Amino acid sequence: MATKQEISMIGFEIVAYAGDAQTDLIAALDAARTGNFEEAERLHKQASDELIGAHDTQTKLLSQEAGGGEMDVTFIMVHAQDTLMTTMMLEKQTRFMIDEYRRIAALEAKLS
Repeated sequence: MATKQEISMIGFEIVAYAGDAQTDLIAALDAARTGNFEEAERLHKQASDELIGAHDTQTKLLSQEAGGGEMDVTFIMVHAQDTLMTTMMLEKQTRFMIDEYRRIAALEAKLS
């Protein structure tokens, strides 16, 4: 059985990964908006890797529970799950927006 403290520490780890990913995704959007697509792609990839880290951390806890371990829900873990979920949505939207900014830049180049 994972203790509340252990679950909270796992929650903090998920929040750290997801928070770093959020920061990188916002920076990726800024880079794409200014036409720096190479930097946007680098930041998006870095954020995706951070989300993998968060997901791996989450999976360890899910595996313990699936194996019969009892889990106490903590507010920190609820916050971690919310942060992870919203960051995963942001990652998908960022992918879409980078592609759209690239498309707009290509159209603007044709008009020039």
